[in-house]
Amino acid sequence: MQAIEDKIISRIYGKGRGWAFFKNDFIDFGNAAAIDKALSRLVQSRRIRRTMRGLYDHPRFSDLLQKTLSPDIDQVAYAFARKFSWRIEVSGASALNLLGLSTQIPAQYVYLSDGPSKSYDVMGVTLNFKKSSLKNIGFKHHESTLIVQALKALGKEHLSESVFAKIREQIDPRNYTRILRDTQGSTGWVYEAIKQICKPVEVS
Repeated sequence: MQAIEDKIISRIYGKGRGWAFFKNDFIDFGNAAAIDKALSRLVQSRRIRRTMRGLYDHPRFSDLLQKTLSPDIDQVAYAFARKFSWRIEVSGASALNLLGLSTQIPAQYVYLSDGPSKSYDVMGVTLNFKKSSLKNIGFKHHESTLIVQALKALGKEHLSESVFAKIREQIDPRNYTRILRDTQGSTGWVYEAIKQICKPVEVS
């Protein structure tokens, strides 16, 4: 049991704070019953958080607010996608919220999916999956879809350096190269915007 618990927590810590997961993310470590017990022990020791039945996360903590933050909905959505083998794509409005480009507090987050339409309550936040034909699912990395959907929702005429800066705040610079490679087939103005977002920051 301890060996499985150690393997599970090592994987969780390796993914970083905010990562959301179901027990199927650890099925290579042992049988379902053993994994359930290990996850329960980790919840009891407060090393992970149970956010709804069967779903857990490695909660983020705000030093500024001195409190544990709400679940990362984007991470939660992809946990569901892994569990059910769905392909998903964030909606434009939800992408704007996730990247801090909308001042509206969303009542729900919407993801398009090739699975059935479903709705979940995640600690008071509604996560909706809507069955749809997926246009941008060819991207390998979900950050790529997030940026492309947000840019399309904004429209070319509303792009500015302040918008690019906002998006940069949410993206790890180490991912710039793979995002640029991943989105090369995007519409011309969208890719030009992504090049501005992912350009190296000059240090004075």
